Order: sequence, then structure tokens, then C-alpha cells
Amino acid sequence: MLKKISIVGAGLAFVLVALLGFRFTSNQPTTKRLPRQIPAGEAGGTTPGDRLIVSAQGVIDSQPARSKGYNLLAIAYMQKARETGDFALNAKAEEALARAAQAEPGSYDALKLRAKLLLTYHRFGEALEVGRRAQALNPRDHDVYGAMTDALVELGEYDKAVEAAQAMIDLRPDTASYSRVSYLRLLHGDVDGSIAAMRLAAQAASPSDPEKIAWCYVQLGDALMKAGKPAEAEREIDRALFSFPDYHAALAAKGRARQSAGDLGGAVEFYRRAVARVPLPDYSIALGDLYTKLGRTDEAKRQYDLVQFVESAGASAGTYTRELALFWADHDVRLDEALAVAARERAARGDIYTSDVLAWCLFKKGRLEEAKAAVTEALRLGTRDSRLFYHAGMIYNSLGDRRQGAKYLKMALAADPSFPVLQADAARHTLSALKV
Repeated sequence: MLKKISIVGAGLAFVLVALLGFRFTSNQPTTKRLPRQIPAGEAGGTTPGDRLIVSAQGVIDSQPARSKGYNLLAIAYMQKARETGDFALNAKAEEALARAAQAEPGSYDALKLRAKLLLTYHRFGEALEVGRRAQALNPRDHDVYGAMTDALVELGEYDKAVEAAQAMIDLRPDTASYSRVSYLRLLHGDVDGSIAAMRLAAQAASPSDPEKIAWCYVQLGDALMKAGKPAEAEREIDRALFSFPDYHAALAAKGRARQSAGDLGGAVEFYRRAVARVPLPDYSIALGDLYTKLGRTDEAKRQYDLVQFVESAGASAGTYTRELALFWADHDVRLDEALAVAARERAARGDIYTSDVLAWCLFKKGRLEEAKAAVTEALRLGTRDSRLFYHAGMIYNSLGDRRQGAKYLKMALAADPSFPVLQADAARHTLSALKV
């Protein structure tokens, strides 16, 4: 568990953090103009991202030899990418940062933004290295610690991630820092602490950024699901959809909520809308599994085919390899390839979810002792996660430890009412056969 640190001379926000039990407390340049390229049908600034793009272009027009406008344009494209899930916009952000570096070599802001951009490409080691270079230039900028925290989490260096998040919130307690507190709390099994921190994150979000507000409510809903409060979770997800209508992440979260309530038809409709907005693998997998559960096999196949297409084509190619390995293992297809992919991912990043995927792929290949070692790594933080518990239960049961297997399967079914539908069915079936 995370430990508390005493507060000395802290402001009210830090006192709130401590009272809620968090670990985190205080102690010749180019002049070429980039095209606007606002998506068709959204010209005129229909979202904050659109308005930022227009504003950044204005700065470039007035100061073409400075890096500021290009940095602002990179921020705008990354914002728009978050709003829409359009990964091609991150490539435009990368181009803008290259222009910023041409205009003013050594630009601190461009360096910091590059660390953030590398995270979107899942190049976590590079993101951490760039973030540390930026931190050395400006250690009082809380924002750079966010990129470092994210990279360290994905690399599985959790103690260092906690230190970076501590530094971040000491410098400025805001939506960005509170949300990282929340996620680290969730990873360490402190669901109530995670919920409290995400509420602070949502309250601190600017009303001018509805996407960020909606994101906070989606994360809050996820934590509430893990706390066994599905009705409360769904209310927060509805707030996300009110704040930013048709937000793809909120539509998918609403699908999870409807599934947890037993409304599979409603779940299908919300997942279908999410996939239509952004065909992320997680959304297509969930929708395909629902179709499978409902006996709609042709529609399920179309979603499963889409998973593999999205991972291998377009701007997001290579970003979701871990998810693809898990998908193959869950559906008992291409198991050798799934294991090879999971092993490569685990060699590059040591986080608990990569260990879990490796464990599951090893299990599906019958390498049970190796699977047990990997799932032990996945469980090391005490994370409350149905998928982790389900995989542990199935692995222990196959090793002959029926009692331990039953314990984890019960935990899987109790931990999150939105547990993926096919895995939940398999957990119930196995548990029934165990009679423990």
C-alpha cells in the first residue's frame, strides 16, 4: 500500500489530499504555414480542439518565426485527437513540433510536448527520457511530471511513478495531478481513495474544456464500478455524456453500465455508437462479445475482424498489440502469435497489465507454472480488477489448487459488475464445476 507523507505548510488543497488518505502530499527559421485541416463538418470551432487549432494558426500568422504558434498547434491537435480518437491528428501534432524545433531549437515547450506525444504512440521509454530532459531544464513545471508519471506507470516503475506524481501535486494540485493520484490509488487497490481524488479532478476541470470534464466523469464511473456501485457509476457516466455529447469513451462506458444492469440490448446500442465514432479495439471486442452472447454470430465476426484491421492499419497501427494478444487468447485463436506478442510487450514494459496478458497467453498454451509466475507479478500491487482475478483463478484451478482458484473467481465476479460478459460466463461455469 502507498504510505502517507506528513504535510508541512501545505495549502487547503494539499490538506484535502492528506485527509482523503493519499500518498501524495506537499513537503533561420521556417515560415511555412501549416494547413488548418479542421475535419469536414466541424469548421467554425465546434469543439475546444477546433477553436484551439484556429487560435494557434492565428499566432503562427502573426509570429511565423517563433515556436509558440507551432507548439500551440501541437497542443490543439492533441486535444482534437482526444476528442475524436483520430490518431492521424497526433501525426499533425508531431509535424507542428518539428516546425517549433526548426523555429527555435532547444524550445523547452516543444521538448515537453514531445514527451506527451510519445506517450500517445506507446513509446514509453522514449517519453520518459524526453520528460527527464525537460524536467532538468525546468524542474518547477508540474506539467512535465505528468508525462513522467504516465511513462513510469506503463513501464511498471510504480515507486518512481508515485514520486513523480508527488512532485506534480506538490507543485500544483489540479485536474492533471489529481487524476494521476486517482489512477495510482486504483492500481494500489485503494478504490475509495481513487474515487475521492477523481472527484477533485472533475471539480478542478475548467468549464471551457468539456472533453476533460467528461473524461474525468468516465474515470470516476470506472472507479465506482470497481467499488461495486454500478448505479452511481452510471450517473457519473451520464454526466460525461451531458458535458460532451457523443464522446466515444463515455458511450463505451455507458455500454458497460448497461451490461452491468443486465440490459444487453442497451449495451449493444451504446457500444455500437462508440465504435461508429472511434473503432478502438476495446470497443469492438466488447461489442463482438455481446453479439456472441446474444447469438448474433455474423455481427460478432464483423466486430472481431475490425479489431485486427484497426490494429494493423492506419495511424493507430502497432498501438494496441497487447490488446490484440489478449483478444486472441480470450477467443482461442492464433495462440502462438499471441504469446509471441505478449512476450515482446513484456520485454519492453513491466506494468501489471502486460504481465497479466503474458500470464493469460502462457495459460492458453498450457505453460501453467510460467503463467502462475506472471500472474503473481500482475497481482503485486493489490489491484482490484476482475480480469486479473479471473485469470488468476483459472490458472490456479488448472494447477490443481481448487480453493485458490475458487477464491479468485469469486473475487472476479464480485469486483466489477461490468466484467466482460463472456469471461464472466466462463468464471461462473468454472466456479460451479468446482463446488468449493
